[in-house]
Amino acid sequence: MKQLLSIILVLSFVTTSFAQKKQLTMEDAFLNARTTLAPENLRQLKWIKNSDYLSYVVRKNGVDILMKRAAIGSAESELVTLTTLNEAARNFDANLRFQAFPQVEWISETQFLFDIPGKQLRYDITAKTLTLHREKALPAGAENIDINPVKGQIAFTIKNNLYVSDGKTHTAVTSDTNEGIVNGQSVHRQEFGITKGTFWSPNGNLLAFYRMDETMVTDYPIIDWSAKPAKNVNIKYPMAGGKSHEVTLGVFNPSTRQTIYIETGEPKEQYLTNIAWSPDERYVYIAVLNRGQDHMKLNQYDATTGKFVKTIFEERDEKYTEPLQPMVFVPNKPNWFIWQSQRDGFNHLYLYDINGKLIRQLTKGEWVVTNFAGFDPRSEKAFFTSTINSPITRDFCSVSLADGKITRISSGTGTHTSFLNDKATMVLDHFSSTTVPRKWAVYNTSGKELSVVLEAANPLKDYQLGEMSIFTIKSNDNFDLYCRLYKPVNFDSTKKYPVIVYQYGGPHAQLINNTWNGGTGDLWFQHLAGKGYVVFTVDTRGSANRGKAFEQATFRRLGEAEMEDQLAGVKYLKSLPYVDASRIGLIGWSYGGFMTTSLMVKHPGVYKVAVAGGPVMDWSFYEIMYTERYMDTPQENPDGYKNSTLANFVDNLKGRLLLIHGTQDNVVVWQHSIMFVKEAVTKGKLIDYMIYPGYEHNVGGKDRVHLFNTITRYFDDHL
Repeated sequence: MKQLLSIILVLSFVTTSFAQKKQLTMEDAFLNARTTLAPENLRQLKWIKNSDYLSYVVRKNGVDILMKRAAIGSAESELVTLTTLNEAARNFDANLRFQAFPQVEWISETQFLFDIPGKQLRYDITAKTLTLHREKALPAGAENIDINPVKGQIAFTIKNNLYVSDGKTHTAVTSDTNEGIVNGQSVHRQEFGITKGTFWSPNGNLLAFYRMDETMVTDYPIIDWSAKPAKNVNIKYPMAGGKSHEVTLGVFNPSTRQTIYIETGEPKEQYLTNIAWSPDERYVYIAVLNRGQDHMKLNQYDATTGKFVKTIFEERDEKYTEPLQPMVFVPNKPNWFIWQSQRDGFNHLYLYDINGKLIRQLTKGEWVVTNFAGFDPRSEKAFFTSTINSPITRDFCSVSLADGKITRISSGTGTHTSFLNDKATMVLDHFSSTTVPRKWAVYNTSGKELSVVLEAANPLKDYQLGEMSIFTIKSNDNFDLYCRLYKPVNFDSTKKYPVIVYQYGGPHAQLINNTWNGGTGDLWFQHLAGKGYVVFTVDTRGSANRGKAFEQATFRRLGEAEMEDQLAGVKYLKSLPYVDASRIGLIGWSYGGFMTTSLMVKHPGVYKVAVAGGPVMDWSFYEIMYTERYMDTPQENPDGYKNSTLANFVDNLKGRLLLIHGTQDNVVVWQHSIMFVKEAVTKGKLIDYMIYPGYEHNVGGKDRVHLFNTITRYFDDHL
């Protein structure tokens, strides 16, 4: 009787424990993954200006409090409560009140700034006063706002023209009436690391800006379906092999209100990238890249006259060269600068003098620098993040400018994102790995951990999860290919499971990292594991942070090496006794949509079900800057374009294929999938199709749940 009772109690405990484990819903996977199911964090965690202290916001008893914490040790204290801030706000403006602590920007140890509509305010912690720091009242429609960090002037655009404001008076820098001429905005379709169109000089006296002439580029129709009747909205979309836009760089002097234009010369179809100023503001530097993207010149221009001064150095590559980061001058040594290049096969730091003499290559090895972070106070060391230990990890390091000696500052195998204090004596480090959700710690620049600020608990401990593993397989060219695999929840090695393969494969993307959840930003893979799927991903040749040979393996033959690597992944999957080789599904978006469709029509029968979102179907329909880098022009590489035009192979299609496209897609335009569908109809091939009206290249917000419910149901129904 006692034995039976013990068994009943054990079974009851097991049942109760199992019942406590939750299933991840689709809402959990996408909406809650970044909120309630994200690892614990500290709001607004940052360095206080010119100090060894950190600040962050906590909520106690329903009230936000700005906290101060010593970098060494764990002593913390309250700086400002929201109640105190609101008292100061009422003294400034009787109607001003905050429901949550605003985003702060420290300007000293005792003062911080924050924005309200039309103004930037300054709070003094000692005096407990709130005062006006600067006016920021801008006209309706102002975009691309860029504040002069020294003098406080504001550059902004309205439609296609550029303005500069002191917060009250707005000066028109340009006055182009032709909508095909665009000023002060990013150019070249945001390739080459370009993210903005204005560049204040170091002392704030001058403003460089892009001027892009698109009048010669063909109009492309994007239909606004929300209007009644629907109306056409033309965009400028330069397709591979066609006419490109022409870009110049202007320099505006707010004091004289005069503008000069840099004389970058012929041919006009070239790329002006990686804009930089000399420390004395006399010169502007531009990495000028030819349209063929195999020859770069780092040129120096006079910022007063616009005249060409000299070429500092040149870089050539038989396939392509891709400058992504501007030169960075060494503080206190105005004739030295650091340049990033993968000329030796991996992205590294090079120290130059202003005459183009290479002083030394600072970093080297079969790994890449992923981010440059700055210098120490004496300009003896430079700080950077890299893959020095593994392609799937990130470490924060320093390198001596004198001899190239590298010191690893971060510790722990995983992914580090690090922030120097103003004095560059300490590092605030964010760490995550497959087993560590989040850890904030402080290090000195010798690599000693000084304190732990936060260690987050596992936010998914109450959920049923599939076991995740990261490992490598070999490509046909003997490269290590990193893979990630999720086993189903309640895995049973005697069963056969269906597989969903998620892929991308294109440049500038890396899907697998040693970080929380293996590098995925959502929990959809775990949701699928809860439904009984094996979920698999492989980073193929062509993807990021593996060096030039790995990336350039796809040159002029987009899709081919990537398909070989995906098939190597399938071969591995078929070797697993628990995989049902007759039930393998495939999904990808954008370049991944191109790869998904490629595999379905070029290797029919391997995958039973596939979903391709926003897919490139014909590279001659894609933009010049990206496509011609990897494929050359259609005129130069007709066979490459023909072999990657997927409608040419629709006859081979087997299995179920769902195409998804946003009707307002201005990146991979809707025409890609429409023309593929047209050819499928002509050839009598059945496919499935889903559109998302009003969405551009992806589906975000709450409707992302709808998107992935659609995708998941498709796999459930057919896989």
